[in-house]
Amino acid sequence: MDVHSHRHGSVGHLSLARPRALNALNLAMIEALTRALLEWRDQPAVAAVLLDHAEGRGFCAGGDVAAVRRSVLEDGGSAGRAFFMAEYRLNQLLFAFPKPVVAFMDGITMGGGVGLALPARYRVATEHTLFAMPEAAIGLFPDVGAGWYLARLPGRLGPYLALTGARLDGGECLWAGLATHYLPSEALAEAKALIADDPAAIRAILDRFSIAAPAPKLAADLGSIDRLFAADRLEDIMAALAKDSSEWAAEALATLRAKSPLTLKVALRQIAQARHVASFAEEMRIEYRLASRMIAEPDFAEGVRAVLVDKDNAPRWNPAAPEGISEAKLDELFAPLPIDEEWTPL
Repeated sequence: MDVHSHRHGSVGHLSLARPRALNALNLAMIEALTRALLEWRDQPAVAAVLLDHAEGRGFCAGGDVAAVRRSVLEDGGSAGRAFFMAEYRLNQLLFAFPKPVVAFMDGITMGGGVGLALPARYRVATEHTLFAMPEAAIGLFPDVGAGWYLARLPGRLGPYLALTGARLDGGECLWAGLATHYLPSEALAEAKALIADDPAAIRAILDRFSIAAPAPKLAADLGSIDRLFAADRLEDIMAALAKDSSEWAAEALATLRAKSPLTLKVALRQIAQARHVASFAEEMRIEYRLASRMIAEPDFAEGVRAVLVDKDNAPRWNPAAPEGISEAKLDELFAPLPIDEEWTPL
């Protein structure tokens, strides 16, 4: 079983257990997590939930996008859309969960793993944490609620992370507000045991084991990020980076040029709109519209091929340049679906 579900007294405990895939989520795992959470949500005897991974170096490296690609090629994306429907319902379930959830981001936390961790009331980073939303490299976009979270980060940090897929360590997650606590990994087992004994004292227990996080290296770049990623138009950001003489700007520009232009334009509009979205559920509805359409675009199958299937890391994007993507094309991707196809919460 790829998800371990058990109880410690009044605390539910969910552990991802697919270490050879860095605990990447498949549909069966999503359904198992959802069943347990729905059961515990309505049980007065359950006071809190712990969410972690059983072994390996990844909390959760994302979703099983290779399976979604196979669905696109074999059944027109039907199974892929069902995957995103279920995953986004799980994200919403966690976001609205009435009892405290403690997510332990001890290791790789990317894509679908971000969608599990960030809705939690308590989000614990460690020296092993490696956080990113790398979807632009596979022709997707920052989903699982990332539009909601990234839009609410300080300055232009959200667009920067969405476009570049930059990786943050545990200290940077704490600095950015993505994590609520920074604990040494060696203290996690004791902290979990104490929470199981006294779930009413979660905050005090995590505070007790917290240590000073390393200085966030990204903080030194915040001025450049705010200045050079200030625009909501991709061509303007790339022009600003090209005009800047710093090595940092040159590296950022090279990173953007390697990614799907369609994905980057979608991500920029997504984050700009998400600042004005009234609820997390509405954000998930928007992201499902995007996901259901983006997987049918050529860049998704090509991006997954290049990164995860053939692993040549040489995707051929179509269109190959931002100028080839019109506002009308973006309007089509963001448009509402037919009523019977829209995303709905559980």
